[in-house]
Amino acid sequence: MSRLELLTPEGLRVDGRRANELRKITAKTSVFSQSDGSAYIEQGNTKCLAAVYGPRELRFRQQGAADRAIINVEFNIAPFSSTERKKRSKNDKRSLEVAAFIRQTFEPIIFTSQMPKTQISIYLQIFQNDGGLLQACINAASLALIDAGIPMMDFACACSAGCIDKEPVLDLNHLEESADTPELTLAILPRSGKVTLLEMESRLHISKLEGVTELAMEGCQKIHSYLDQVVRENTEHLMSKLKA
Repeated sequence: MSRLELLTPEGLRVDGRRANELRKITAKTSVFSQSDGSAYIEQGNTKCLAAVYGPRELRFRQQGAADRAIINVEFNIAPFSSTERKKRSKNDKRSLEVAAFIRQTFEPIIFTSQMPKTQISIYLQIFQNDGGLLQACINAASLALIDAGIPMMDFACACSAGCIDKEPVLDLNHLEESADTPELTLAILPRSGKVTLLEMESRLHISKLEGVTELAMEGCQKIHSYLDQVVRENTEHLMSKLKA
């Protein structure tokens, strides 16, 4: 499929969205009782589950740090999550890359110095991949960390953006990604606007970088508004249970 077919003359994309529209987002927290924090998120048809354990005592003391907590991330994608039907292990190269991106996103914003000689483990499972895999993982992990009560500077909210037929587009789906669309994934701290991750594996012309980045940042702010509402509603629900 050519890029021209991904955007109609009326400015509509293959799934009916306009260039600056997000896919529908559904999220909830406290989905597991066994973990310290958990969350489930759907962004379009991409479905991700996150679980957080910790802070806990280090499993192997020699691997830890005396002045801070260490963050472990394990990422797995179900073999039935896409049309590839390819089984990936947690030691798969791509899985390790995604786990590293997520760890790099959260290391600067978690107050690890408040929890020395401990570890925080983040487990992520993709059940369906319809594009925006990394952003879904970051958003789900952010909700799960908040649910676990891990002290952080702010939410980490992520969104992808790309360029189709020279026009910036927000929140690419799998069909758009598979058409070699130039794409970047941005994660920010919504209150300050600081960037905590910028990942781009495809080539994007320098003249389009600013527009695509600004669109991704706007998408992050929209996602933050929704995730903040989810957290507040869950907190109110927990408070009502305690009062009862």
